[in-house]
Amino acid sequence: MHVHAHPDDESSKGAASTARYVAEGVDVHVVTCTGGERGSVLNPSFDHPGIVENPELITEIRREEMNRAREILGVTQDWLGWVDSGWPEGDPKPPLPQGCFGLVPLEEAAAPLVRLIREQRPHVLTTYDENGGYPHPDHIKCHEISVYAYEAAADPERYPELGEPWQVAKLYYHHGWSYARIQRIKEVLEQHGIESPYVERFEDWKLDPEREKRLTTRVECGDYFEVRDQALLAHATQIDPDGFWFALPRDIEREAWPTEDFELVRSTVETTLPEDDLFAGLR
Repeated sequence: MHVHAHPDDESSKGAASTARYVAEGVDVHVVTCTGGERGSVLNPSFDHPGIVENPELITEIRREEMNRAREILGVTQDWLGWVDSGWPEGDPKPPLPQGCFGLVPLEEAAAPLVRLIREQRPHVLTTYDENGGYPHPDHIKCHEISVYAYEAAADPERYPELGEPWQVAKLYYHHGWSYARIQRIKEVLEQHGIESPYVERFEDWKLDPEREKRLTTRVECGDYFEVRDQALLAHATQIDPDGFWFALPRDIEREAWPTEDFELVRSTVETTLPEDDLFAGLR
């Protein structure tokens, strides 16, 4: 079970490893906390009749995009039903809008996830780290409810009305870009005489030794990068087909960094680190 903040996060974070596990016969379930209602159209080439006159169409469109991505990845999926908090801008940042996911009390916000964990009975749960992967209020809240629900779902005294307790065996945080990954891609590009398309984006990225040590699990999934790309492109409001996500040739990516990376933070089974499988100790 992957727990994500918005539609498109399931395709931009861990989608190739998802596709690999689906191909191996694993049942993968995606939980989407919000509908992405306050998301902007980030793809300059996106054109949909009526969206300028009726911006509320974004909710319907993003649900349709999620339906397509779900089919491409071969997963099942549930919406928690919370409302997107938006990305507050300004200095100081304005308060979050009333009723949004970021302001829902933790115990209330986690309840539907506890119910889904008890219904689906996953062996592995993935989510974001304490910084949300990046500090969007919905990503941070997603982290909070995931850790809370991981513990609460196993406790018979908590949420007794939401089903029989279920202990998820392993909890992971998804890790995206790291200093090591950036440097390795740069090295391989230089070997092929290609200029890095990420120079400006990552020019201020500094080595954080403690952060780098947190990665415990690298899942080989290079054969599924194209499936990930198709799922990304399904989110046409959010993903520019000429943008950041597709700047690196896939053969270079497979050579340099053919894995998606995770941090094991809870486990009820014995496993040996580093791992190359989210199901290490469970097979």
